[in-house]
Amino acid sequence: MTTVYRDGYAEVYDRVMRARGRDHAAQSRAIARLARDHDSGATRLLDVACGTGLHLRFLREEFDVTGVDASAAMLAVAEARVPGLRTHRADMREVELAARFDVITCLFAVPHLASTAELEQVVARFVRHLAPGGVLLVEPWYEPGEFIEGHVSRDVVEEPERTTVRLSHSTRLDGSRVRMVVHHAEAHSVTGIRHATDTFDMTLFTAPEFEAAFAAAGCDAEHVPATPFRWGLWVARPRG
Repeated sequence: MTTVYRDGYAEVYDRVMRARGRDHAAQSRAIARLARDHDSGATRLLDVACGTGLHLRFLREEFDVTGVDASAAMLAVAEARVPGLRTHRADMREVELAARFDVITCLFAVPHLASTAELEQVVARFVRHLAPGGVLLVEPWYEPGEFIEGHVSRDVVEEPERTTVRLSHSTRLDGSRVRMVVHHAEAHSVTGIRHATDTFDMTLFTAPEFEAAFAAAGCDAEHVPATPFRWGLWVARPRG
């Protein structure tokens, strides 16, 4: 892992994500509506892989929120953004909390899992953290047939003293696995230029694979449009 990822990556990530145009407030309202449709009295929410708290700052208006992320730096930014936020540092594959929650969200994180076996294990772990009557909301990504080989994306964030650029290039490793190479560069009027490149291997899960993972965890689940989420959301509840 390169220097910019060890020193300041969370802030770089946060700047890019805030500038992308994803409506975190509207998405948080959609989450609240879906959660309350399934449990009108839902009060406790756990956001797994919460990153820098871009959703939690709005979800806290509706719920008593807790955030989990594998990155201490990401959690530090989230804690500054959401004063009083309870956080736990853990990979989503290993999260183990004593508390139980009415709502658990996992937004754009499961593509980082390596296999359907990991997906099933993670879903089962989430379900164990649900209170009776609770609901699980999971954001998917592209399916294998939707992936564009060689896809390139770019973000440019311009501020008075700093410009940040994110470039990515994605290729298919096999039928359902893709590799995304991401390069960040930052030019600051005082500290100069720094940059780093990292590689992420990700999985293109299909709807049947999600259905199988939820069924294995004893859940009834459906995929709903959930505007403004681009890929909708999976909504799951334990049976009984």
